[in-house]
Amino acid sequence: MSPIDVPGSDPLAPPAAGLDGPLLRVRGLTKSFGANQVLKGVDFEVRRGEVVCLIGPSGSGKTTVLRTLNGLETPDGGVIEFADAGETDFSKPPTKAQRIALRDRSAMVFQHHNLFPHLTVIENVVEGPVHAHRVPKALAVERAERLLDRVGLADKRDAYPFQLSGGQQQRVGIVRALALQPDLLLFDEPTSALDPELVGEVLVVLKELADEGWTMVIVTHELAFAREVADEVLFFDDGVILERGAPKALLANPTHERTRRFLDRILRPFEG
Repeated sequence: MSPIDVPGSDPLAPPAAGLDGPLLRVRGLTKSFGANQVLKGVDFEVRRGEVVCLIGPSGSGKTTVLRTLNGLETPDGGVIEFADAGETDFSKPPTKAQRIALRDRSAMVFQHHNLFPHLTVIENVVEGPVHAHRVPKALAVERAERLLDRVGLADKRDAYPFQLSGGQQQRVGIVRALALQPDLLLFDEPTSALDPELVGEVLVVLKELADEGWTMVIVTHELAFAREVADEVLFFDDGVILERGAPKALLANPTHERTRRFLDRILRPFEG
């Protein structure tokens, strides 16, 4: 029984730790789109309660990794393994059951919100729990209202997406992911489509989720945020993880020249 199916379970709390070892193991992940090999053998682990930030240039494979973890893309090879759920070996086509199991373990927050425009805020949030997890609608609405209040949007429950700011839409996207009570939250550049003045309100929510113990993998260019919140930073370049480490060490003193050039362009764009 998943946490979302447990009567009275707290939608604000991350899933209990319960297990030793990594929540997620990724080994040898590969993916091509036509002749373009986007992932060339990616390996990493995520432990429960950790925040892992993926950084790197556009086209380096970061978003593709997230989409494979959530079942939105099927890798060509490699293994994705969630604790207590077995592994999915992509050297052969995954079964329908494996695809469903993979998607059920994580929830995705997209760069451009991806809210259903014809549904209200509350309807957007309860859609997944009711139709994918068969949660009774009254219970799903109760949990959704608590989550909306949690991010300061209780008064927007009956608004439509077009009536919200970009920051508010992204916070609804976060609530929609939380409502599924996944083991793993995935964020694909959650602030890159926002006006600069709206970025902070979303980063505050992410920082609070990290402090509460949610397990997250975040693709981001917000390096100050990664330095403060991440347990590990992975630098992607040309389909591989070129460098990884604790955020303060990696961002201040990268060992690879390619990492150094990337960080210099972001942190010191007018130098040199």
